Amino acid sequence: MTKFSLTNALFTGFKERKSPFDLEIPDSFNGKVIVFCHGFMGYKDWGCWNLVQEHFVNLGFGFCKYNVSHNGGTVENPIDFSDLDSFAQNTYSGEIEDLNALLATLPLHIKMPYEVCLIGHSRGGGTVLLSSHLPAVKAISTWAAISSIEKRFPKGFELTRWKNEGVRYVRNGRTHQEMPQLYRLYEDFVANAERLNIQLACEKMTIPALIIHGEKDSSVTLSEGESLCHWLNVGLVRIENADHTFCSSQPWKNSKMPNELMEVCKITADFFLTH
Repeated sequence: MTKFSLTNALFTGFKERKSPFDLEIPDSFNGKVIVFCHGFMGYKDWGCWNLVQEHFVNLGFGFCKYNVSHNGGTVENPIDFSDLDSFAQNTYSGEIEDLNALLATLPLHIKMPYEVCLIGHSRGGGTVLLSSHLPAVKAISTWAAISSIEKRFPKGFELTRWKNEGVRYVRNGRTHQEMPQLYRLYEDFVANAERLNIQLACEKMTIPALIIHGEKDSSVTLSEGESLCHWLNVGLVRIENADHTFCSSQPWKNSKMPNELMEVCKITADFFLTH
């Protein structure tokens, strides 16, 4: 039994757009609330993320996972991407604004003292690293995190074509959708280059950080995790035989997580409990 649980509650994020979040606080609450930030073309109910929530709650953690406001989902359909117009409007600084808005919403629901620990997967790992300076945040763990936003952009002719056409399309290999990205995504990065510099955020970080990466990650290479650890002056936790999602997938029909993702959860839980 839980102290309380919310599913698809709403917060108001970037550009005043409402987006869903889940929040669960167990009876055996240890005073730490984990906020989980999904990655690019992700959402809070993807794959094993519900099992991840269950795992941490069973250990006494509060757990909150949310949809980035412009991830392409809607309040009515938070799974997959029924609103490509909103996806096109997304920006990196907007995702940071979403996390700020969510953290500001939590005290409306949690009426007891708590500390915030952040987990970010992939692009979400970049978001939590860039938010490490927030007073509420006491510790961070990244799972297969990106080390640079700038590296995500095309260069040369492809960048010029994107500017001239105003939009480019990125194929979603799972849903087979052509996901639009407006050129303003790049303009937002240029305008906020210092704020969106992950290396700078890492070098300034004063809270504990745990960096985890799969050894067989082909989406965000192991070298990016190594860069994060170099800037943070911490060791990299490598998960043997693990890919970008630690051997989980969407849909996930098994009642248990894959061993690789379970290992990630156990290591992260131990880290948050000791820090």
